[in-house]
This record gives sequence, C-alpha cells and structure tokens, in this order.
Amino acid sequence: MSLLYAVIFLLAGGFRPSRFLKLKQNNQMKKIVIIDGGPRKTFNTASILEKIAEGAASAGSNIEVKTVRLYSLDYKGCMSCMACKIKDRASNICKFKDALTPVLEEIAEADGLVLGSPIYFGDVTGQMRTFLERLAFPWLSYNDYSITAAKRMPVLLVETMNGTPERNNSNGYGSMEHCIAQALGEPERLTAYNTYQVKDYSRYELAGFSEEAKRQYRDNHWEQDLQQAYDAGRRMAERILNINI
Repeated sequence: MSLLYAVIFLLAGGFRPSRFLKLKQNNQMKKIVIIDGGPRKTFNTASILEKIAEGAASAGSNIEVKTVRLYSLDYKGCMSCMACKIKDRASNICKFKDALTPVLEEIAEADGLVLGSPIYFGDVTGQMRTFLERLAFPWLSYNDYSITAAKRMPVLLVETMNGTPERNNSNGYGSMEHCIAQALGEPERLTAYNTYQVKDYSRYELAGFSEEAKRQYRDNHWEQDLQQAYDAGRRMAERILNINI
C-alpha cells in the first residue's frame, strides 16, 4: 500500500484498535449450555430445546452449543456442606463432587445459558429444582446477601405445559428466577402451552382431555412454538456475538 493510500485509509477510519479487538473477540468460540430438565428424550421440552440449539448454531460457526440432560446424570441437590462458604476459600461454584460438578464448572465459563423443563404440579421438575439448588446456592453471600455468579450472561427460561395461557397453575422457576436475574441478568422467557401429553390418547386413562381439541391446538400452535424457540436461540447467539442483523 502506497503512503498516500495508507493515509487515506487511516483518515477514513479503516483501522481502529477497538474495531480490531471486537472482531478478534467475535472470532473466538462462544459456548451456550442448554440444560434439559425433562424426563423424555424426544418429546415437548426436548423438541423445543433442540430448536433453540439449531437457532443458536445458525448464528455462526464460532458458536458451540452443548445440551445436558439432567435425567441422564446421577447427582444430588445441595448437601448443605457449606464448602462454598469456607473463609478465604469461598466459591461461587458448588464444591460437592458428583456427576453435576463438570456441568456447573462448564456453566461458570459459558457465554449463554438455557434452562428447559416441563411443568409438573405447577413447578419445574424435581431434577431441575435440584440442579438449581446446586447452581444458585454458591452465588449467595451470607456476608451481605448479594448474589454473584462467576460471570453474567444471557439466559433463556423455557417451560412446556399441559395448561393453556388462560388456565394454568405454573409457578415457573419460582424463587430461583430472582436468583438467576440477580446473578446472571434478567432472563428471557419462552413457554409452550397446551402441549400433547402422549402420542396416542386412546391407550391411557385421560378422559378429562379431548384429544381432538389437543390436536387442533397443536396443529395451530406447535410449529409456531418451534419457530419461536429457533428465533430465541439465534437471538441469544447474536447477542453474545454482538451481531446486529
């Protein structure tokens, strides 16, 4: 490049250290961890989370998406061992060792987090609640009651339920939503209502439900639910990469 062209290039803002740093950061691999708190591998919650993963991956080759199925892990809830609160060795990552340990460590270094659960008796599954105990308790300081994670990141909370928008008893993620918002940032929410419970209603004692009505609702809404999931995944990835499309 001649001296004249170089001067014009620089005057036009062709090279800016901040822009170079941003491009370098965007070229680094970013990770989104998806936590599947549902028991069924291929049904409503799993399908929604799969679409979120597809949407996130579509944002760029430097987005890595990892899905963890809680029902496939052997782990416990908070053991009240207080190892995360020991003086001079306090940690915002659970210190109890079991199959959940590497998952919690991976989340601490991730760039985005998706939590998904069906709603049973108005709440997330027991596995999801148990996981959340282990995730959130180390964030809490008993010195000043602040709630601090290893790093902040975009969060998406997913619910699938048999209830309708007009009639349901969901408490969502309950008190854990406050912990998540304080530690990681205000989460986005995605809910799929009135989902199919089984593929063949004639095989089960489910006379309180109209299979025809459930099928009609699913036909009118399920593809939209999946598209919203895909869009939410892509939106999270773009936010992480600071892409404005």
